[in-house]
Amino acid sequence: MKVNEFINVLNQHQGKELLFSYQPEKLVGANYHLTEVKNVQFDTTDCGGKTNFWEETHFQLWESPEELNKRTYMTTDKILSILKRVDGIKAIKMDTELKLEYGNEEFTTAVMPVGDLQWDENRLYIELFSEKTRCKAQDECTIAENVKEEEACCTTSNCC
Repeated sequence: MKVNEFINVLNQHQGKELLFSYQPEKLVGANYHLTEVKNVQFDTTDCGGKTNFWEETHFQLWESPEELNKRTYMTTDKILSILKRVDGIKAIKMDTELKLEYGNEEFTTAVMPVGDLQWDENRLYIELFSEKTRCKAQDECTIAENVKEEEACCTTSNCC
């Protein structure tokens, strides 16, 4: 989901509590804050020698230890006001893919794209999902998809 699409969803659900699910039936705590908006650039070279460039926008969610007993979630209006303030200081790249950065004591920090959206009268639920790493040069390196993990790179690839 692109940032502008996410903001449109927030605008369509103004005044609702905003909840994020980072694993099935696991929610980011009600004590979360949007602590950082990152315009991220990737300038990479893959193992096949091809260069790649793309941009993403990352929203960082953090759970405040001082607010562990909090039961109400941040609202879509609050998130929109934070994004407006941030955009006034440093332009948010609205046409980039949005990913959310989150971790806690039980879940290693990860950068996750937006998956499914659900809502009811009072809440908007954002489901995040994890992406697996993959070889971007799979065709050039001739890495077969059904190779055992221990053989995946250096014994079967033209690139390693």
